[in-house]
Amino acid sequence: MAQLAKRYDGRTITRLDELAQREAVSANFLVQILNDLRRAGLVESRRGKSGGYLLSRKPDSITLREIADAVEPSLLSFSTHTEGDSGASVRAAWESVALELRNHLDRITLVELAERNEVPMFYI
Repeated sequence: MAQLAKRYDGRTITRLDELAQREAVSANFLVQILNDLRRAGLVESRRGKSGGYLLSRKPDSITLREIADAVEPSLLSFSTHTEGDSGASVRAAWESVALELRNHLDRITLVELAERNEVPMFYI
């Protein structure tokens, strides 16, 4: 997603093999992730010789929470039992942590992730 955000102009398509190479992951693994992101409405795909992927909307409107929900929905969920003496207090603590995590992920946009990846260029 950060790679697509770096190239975002609303029409530039990036090929799967280029994304896989830049992120050092296999194309087979990446296509599975991109399919999840496509189903969530975060990316669009184009078929054919000049096919590839692009963001479905501006990077500053896509949050890290949306990406996490699309790719790994269980990441933001938890299951703790309320049995036993400590069950209710442990569950309340995890609910608080999960809420803070979701709120924090809502504040991080894709454009911020893309900018964090930028390596400064030094000229001599």
